[in-house]
Amino acid sequence: MLFNETKFLGYKFPEPQYLGAKYIHRGWIAQYVPDDVSVVLDAFAGSQSIAFVFKQLGKKVITNDFLDFNNRIGKALIENKHECLDEADVDILLSGNSDPEAFNLMETLFSNLFFLPQEAAFADSFRSNVRKLSNPYKQSLALTVMCRAMTRKVTMGHFAHTQALVYAADPARVKRNRSLVRPLRDLFLELLPGYNAAVFDNGRDNVSYNENILDLLPRLSGVDLAYFDPPYCNSHADYQSFYHLLETFVEYWKDKRFVNGTKRYEPKRYSGFDKNCEAVGNLKLLFERACHIPVWLVSYNDRSYPDIDTMVGLIEPYRNVIVERKPYGNSRGGKGSVAGSCEILLVCTPK
Repeated sequence: MLFNETKFLGYKFPEPQYLGAKYIHRGWIAQYVPDDVSVVLDAFAGSQSIAFVFKQLGKKVITNDFLDFNNRIGKALIENKHECLDEADVDILLSGNSDPEAFNLMETLFSNLFFLPQEAAFADSFRSNVRKLSNPYKQSLALTVMCRAMTRKVTMGHFAHTQALVYAADPARVKRNRSLVRPLRDLFLELLPGYNAAVFDNGRDNVSYNENILDLLPRLSGVDLAYFDPPYCNSHADYQSFYHLLETFVEYWKDKRFVNGTKRYEPKRYSGFDKNCEAVGNLKLLFERACHIPVWLVSYNDRSYPDIDTMVGLIEPYRNVIVERKPYGNSRGGKGSVAGSCEILLVCTPK
């Protein structure tokens, strides 16, 4: 695939801050997409950076993630063709809390944990006004940008620790990352132009789903290529624990318990891919249910469970497999992206 042969490459995906995001590998992955592929599935889309590449390549994109805050990125930047947030929308979003009795969850849960009380109250106010926007694509775009602003304010960009305000009070850390002490409002306004600029129409009717992929796969037809980037057991596989605050903000839970020091919600949504005891069985089921899709690209890592030989063994009954490797020269955070480890792409073609 010659990556410069499409007219959509001028659009830029807003750089994510997401554990396991394939953003830095997007060009490497794209070269293994056959020219004759028309419809592509991104089954574990996460930050949506690879789904965005498929959209840039002019493909019809079906993107899916079982967490709704990731699905909202898909609605905003993959499914959405032209809806952006204008000045009137921003005025609505930044106005006062339209229902303080119903919208106080962030202040109740996360004040003096991840945010100062006034910042948590602002998040509630913003969330109360999202529903006042004129269509669901604008709503998803607003939620997407605010979720990104929230990760900018927290060291490491995730919510599986309780040191956010401790780090924000450390002058040395603030000197390295000024966003730790900047208001959410300012971060939202700074980020918004980049997200608006990433909205485009590639001439296809793309769609974003929020489902367990094992349930979705049997209902899909006409897909030419599936891209699988499942959670890597032994390497930050439990995305609900790391990003529980974003899912809470988007879903605005009223029927959950909030547990542990981080106020993670419970019960969690069932993944099937984030525990060693379930991963192999569900990966086998994944490949069985993808048999009607001719080509698979499977992202993996050589420090994950199950190991690469086991992964190849799970795939070989259905497809020929070539193992491509891309070494990490520097550590990028996470057990699977340390110097000396390899990002793996399993290129799976019909027998």
